[in-house]
Amino acid sequence: MAEISAKAVAELRKATGCGMMECKNALKATDGNFDEAVKYLRERGLAVAAKKADRIAAEGVVDILKDGDFTAMVEVNAETDFVAKNEDFQKFVKNVLAAIIASNPADVEALKAVKIPGSEQTVGEALVEKIATIKENMSIRRFVLAKGVTSTYIHGQGQTGVIVVFDTDVADKEGFAEYAKNIALQVAGAPVPAGYTTKDEVPASVIDEEKAIIMATIKNDESNAKKPDNIIEKMAVGRLGKFFSANCLVEQEYVKDDSMTVAKYTDATAKALGGKIAIKTFYRFEKGEGLAKREDNFAAEIASMIKQ
Repeated sequence: MAEISAKAVAELRKATGCGMMECKNALKATDGNFDEAVKYLRERGLAVAAKKADRIAAEGVVDILKDGDFTAMVEVNAETDFVAKNEDFQKFVKNVLAAIIASNPADVEALKAVKIPGSEQTVGEALVEKIATIKENMSIRRFVLAKGVTSTYIHGQGQTGVIVVFDTDVADKEGFAEYAKNIALQVAGAPVPAGYTTKDEVPASVIDEEKAIIMATIKNDESNAKKPDNIIEKMAVGRLGKFFSANCLVEQEYVKDDSMTVAKYTDATAKALGGKIAIKTFYRFEKGEGLAKREDNFAAEIASMIKQ
């Protein structure tokens, strides 16, 4: 068996991020062959990943990267919020974002097969390696790639991320950057449940369903019992405004001045800058949104430790 030097162990650790003993054992198992040892650790990582796959990963981070005309946002989940502060984890997330911009993959599975720019390692291989190194279940949950004039915002340490895409000819004028930032803050602070940008995006079927619900509510009010259906329908159409203001970004009250909507703020800014501004679309990721959260039972954990 080849003699395993401390230098070889250190180099393998630097290349893989695994622990000293894990690296030493890998070199022993592969008779000192560095490349085979890397492969060994990755294969071991796959086993580690499989063991951790059923553990809840609802923490982690949402991050954003802009490169030229492209802006990418990704949510990478882990088991604890401590991971978000890990420099190795943060670097991995940036590498994932760079891979998204470089390759524009169709979905998460396609992303995993993409190579990280400047590396022969795929995103999927790097993910498995991080699971083995950080020793937590991790997953790439979702991502989006936008092109064009954008404004971005990240709240906290990656709790919420926002991308807003604009159609404008005044992006280079003083005042636009502040406006764009305000719209990104609007999206972050006043979520749009249905995710529509304008009324035109709302399907007719959705409007009809909402209208029917409003009409039924009106009819159930005894004070409206004698009103004819055409009057009730007009009342329902009038009340649809509340639905649009809750579910369409440009119909929302502008958070910094509730005397105007986002649409009116946009129009006023465009007029002031002497051009056109339209909000094309927006994306909002909230870390762990809709995922089951891990609940620690500290009393049970302590009791278990005492028994050991």
